[in-house]
Amino acid sequence: MLFVKDFYHAFLHALKNLLPIVVVVVFFQLAILQQVPENTLSMIIGLLIVAVGVALFLQGLELSIFPVGKSLSNQFAKRGSIPILLSFGFAIGFSAVVAEPALIAVAQQAQDISEGRIDALTLRLLVAFSVGAVVALGIFRTLLGWPLHWFMIIGYALVVVVTWFAPEEIVGLAYDSGGVTTNIVTVPLIAALGIGLAASIRGRNPLIDGFGLVALAVMVPMISVQIYGIIVYSGGVEDAELVMQTTEDKVLASGFLAAVLELLEMFRDVLPIILTILFFQYLILRRPLSNPPKIILGFLLVIFGLYAFVVGLKMGLFPIGSSMAEQLIGLEAFFYVYLFAFMIGFATTMAEPALIAVGKQAEEAASGKLNGNVIRLLVALGVAVGISIGVHRIIVGGSMHYFIMSGYILVIILTLLAPRYIIALAYDLGGVTTSEVTVPLVTALGIGLATHIEGRNVLIDGFGLIAFASIFPIVTVMLYAIAIHWISVFKKVKS
Repeated sequence: MLFVKDFYHAFLHALKNLLPIVVVVVFFQLAILQQVPENTLSMIIGLLIVAVGVALFLQGLELSIFPVGKSLSNQFAKRGSIPILLSFGFAIGFSAVVAEPALIAVAQQAQDISEGRIDALTLRLLVAFSVGAVVALGIFRTLLGWPLHWFMIIGYALVVVVTWFAPEEIVGLAYDSGGVTTNIVTVPLIAALGIGLAASIRGRNPLIDGFGLVALAVMVPMISVQIYGIIVYSGGVEDAELVMQTTEDKVLASGFLAAVLELLEMFRDVLPIILTILFFQYLILRRPLSNPPKIILGFLLVIFGLYAFVVGLKMGLFPIGSSMAEQLIGLEAFFYVYLFAFMIGFATTMAEPALIAVGKQAEEAASGKLNGNVIRLLVALGVAVGISIGVHRIIVGGSMHYFIMSGYILVIILTLLAPRYIIALAYDLGGVTTSEVTVPLVTALGIGLATHIEGRNVLIDGFGLIAFASIFPIVTVMLYAIAIHWISVFKKVKS
């Protein structure tokens, strides 16, 4: 009975996160487009399936991955063994990202559009390995107390250099791959690990030293995926068309077998986390799990939740993004495209659960220096502006290289000017803005625009919106901190 009640609350919470998207889409359909899409019923069913999937997934996380992961982190921190702690950080980072729903969606989109030239599984393994390595590096940084800003400045300088040499077919995808690594699974685990470590080590500040793991997890995949692109794309690329077969069609065509195969794929996605937990629990700590039946139930819910989530995406959110792009371009008034991008970015970010959680953690760690609601408004504004700029790039056909490099050069300059207490948090906030609901919709919007605007290449121009949604919250939060700092300095001088 308690489980049913918890599932009901999780389902309502998922519907609440979907509500801003529904409100924005209904507003545009009724007030601006003045028409109803032909596949409205399929989209509504898809959205409900997404909500069920997210609810099951979250319930599974609460029963299995989160409590076991936190327990392992605390036990390793108490033991004080650096090699074991770094190994655990790598394993958790890798296993969580491999099972990330948004990354699965983006990788599959990339494989479909590139006609198999980019392999979805290879891309996911590469991103997961990058995140695992960088989480271990971030733990090492926290243990030694090294300042984060030098890691970020050097890292993003390297990102800009690699971007200069990377083929244009991979740049947008690489930045999007970085943006989707920190999401429904990774943010709570990684953030809790960093803050817990900083709080348990004498002389460390949770705000300055605890945050930053999420930011590093966003940055490194951008470099590794671009290097992968340099290897894969030694020559040119033919213009690709988006071919997206819905899960509904696939199941009707292939029947029960297709559904079973997809469920087995979901089990494969979650298996790394299960193996990581079992390995460290039984072979390293040599302790049994506290409640095996409950944990097994949790993992089953995660698998079924992922399956429902992916089915709902293909029936609901992907078609909404593509349909809205096509309809808005049909108006031949790009102002409405910009307005839709801005409103979707702002509305979905304000409802983002990971952002609310990190905002509260930051407010507590800052001891009155920061306000959680102000942070949410700044981040939502940054995402809205970022997606609008990304849409502008697709419309005008500008090079992704110059837009992205300019954005990160601005971030590097602001990092040198911003108060030290805000740097790690600002970078982390750039990584928590892309939710499991927002990413598929925004990705579909970008691909839809690139598909229906003449002269655009879907692979080159369709990806990249998520990257802009990750850059500009860093800018808005740092600008706010710089402004507050100089206002306080001015008041002191005046008094």
